[in-house]
Amino acid sequence: MAPGAPAQAPSPAPPPARAAGDERFISVVVPTHNGAATIGACLGAALASDYGRFEVVVVDDGSEDASAEIARGFPCRLVRLTSRGGVSRARNAGARAASGELLLFIDSDCLLRRDTLSVANVSYGQRRDRVLGGTYTPAPHDRDFFSAFQSAFINHFETKRSEPDYVAAHAMVIDADLFRRSGGFVEDSFIGVAASVEDVEFSHRLRRQGCQLALDPNLLVQHVFRFSLSRSLGNAVKKARYWTMYSLANRDLLADSGAASLELKANVLCALLAACLAVASLASGAAWPLAGVPPLLALDLALNRRLIGAWLGAGGGRFAALAVLYYLTLYAAAVAVGAALGAAHFLWSVRLLGRYGPCTPR
Repeated sequence: MAPGAPAQAPSPAPPPARAAGDERFISVVVPTHNGAATIGACLGAALASDYGRFEVVVVDDGSEDASAEIARGFPCRLVRLTSRGGVSRARNAGARAASGELLLFIDSDCLLRRDTLSVANVSYGQRRDRVLGGTYTPAPHDRDFFSAFQSAFINHFETKRSEPDYVAAHAMVIDADLFRRSGGFVEDSFIGVAASVEDVEFSHRLRRQGCQLALDPNLLVQHVFRFSLSRSLGNAVKKARYWTMYSLANRDLLADSGAASLELKANVLCALLAACLAVASLASGAAWPLAGVPPLLALDLALNRRLIGAWLGAGGGRFAALAVLYYLTLYAAAVAVGAALGAAHFLWSVRLLGRYGPCTPR
């Protein structure tokens, strides 16, 4: 067998229909790499769905832990890739193995609600040229501060528009034939390796082909973040880095794009300007540069007032106050670092060495 070729375990027959009517057969596609900590809970939640006609397809992307063994304990279809090829390759392999009329892509650290598949079936409608997205629940599975901060943050920005700029692959519904005709997710660049912007590129490509992007705020999955301070900041750096690389290549750096919102970009800019004023004050020994900090803070808070309201609704006043403090300081700094790294990588690869080539599916 060639390195990286999929090795498919014997597949159980698709589950029989448990309800009559217009339920379409849905394939839930779950890629995982070293996801032993969460894959069991993910599959348990998926298989507890109140929907009648579905299957679960797990793609093990060269895991070195017990992910595949755990998946074998559930009545799902398991596809094993012998070496790690990235999340896009895993999702594409899962789509090829799937039998459903609709595909629902989630991550192995996401928990379906009992009604998620029913909502997906109804909300997708009869059009076959659309990509339907959902988002995280406002409250995550793990209720620590940094996980709760991130879940409410993502929920707020991904539900801001009914016609979004992209559909996130942690809750993406698409007609199976449309997905296969599209060529699937990009595999041959940084986009297809890290779970950061592969769904953004895919959404943009389908929209250019005339497909509709839609968002249903009732299509929800609960995320298991397990975030500490270091993991939260590391995630912010990573996401900002890849997003900046893609956005510079796509020439839409200033777009209001889901979690990469104008509000977040304004927050980072205000934080950088405030830091510059503080440095100027220290360097000059004068206090007058600091007079510009309160107006910047007021502007930042005004622009992000709806996000602050989302945190207030998710966790109350104390949580919202801590979330705002973190967002204005450490989180803004981490996003700025990631954006700087992404811009430097892009400029080095594209402008100086010409390494960047157009991404093609699969």
